[in-house]
Amino acid sequence: MMRDTPLPGGSVLTVAVFFEGGLLVLAWGLGHLLGAPVGDQTTFTPSAFVLGAAATVPLVAGLYWILHTPWGVLARLRVVIEDKVVPLFANCSVAGIAVVSILAGVGEEALFRGVLQTYFAGHVGVVPALLVTSSLFGLLHPVTAVYAVMAGLIGLYLGVLAVWHDNLLVPMVVHSLYDFVALTYLVRHHRLQPDSVVDVAG
Repeated sequence: MMRDTPLPGGSVLTVAVFFEGGLLVLAWGLGHLLGAPVGDQTTFTPSAFVLGAAATVPLVAGLYWILHTPWGVLARLRVVIEDKVVPLFANCSVAGIAVVSILAGVGEEALFRGVLQTYFAGHVGVVPALLVTSSLFGLLHPVTAVYAVMAGLIGLYLGVLAVWHDNLLVPMVVHSLYDFVALTYLVRHHRLQPDSVVDVAG
């Protein structure tokens, strides 16, 4: 199967800095406007980093299963990821991937879990807020329908962590660390096995 031409690593990094950084700025402004300031929900403690690292393990295990299961739906998803997602980061260094991952983890969690989930929880309750916010999170990751559903489930998991630990730093760490592990592995796998992706009938 033909792959898209990889973009220069610097181009991806520049777009990520502006987009994810823009989400953080939006979250900061919107949070103050809606009465859900992100800073008030974020406490920098060693335990938050440890909890975040531990809570990343189930997501990494899930990623490993997705990448190795023969189930047709997920096998087709792997093809899409190899063709559409991996080439975007194929020329990024590990440091570049780390920057993108941190910006995504901080920016997206600040907006979705910090502002939107907190705002909705104050108006419709915690459980509906979790469902609404995770659904929006999934819809804004429309690589495929399956990808969007999986993103929504991950968003729900991150939302529960934010509520359970009452500290936005925990889902920020999870999101950042998971993105870094996933992108680093996928890009490395892509480079080592450039002809490994095949069409999946279905």
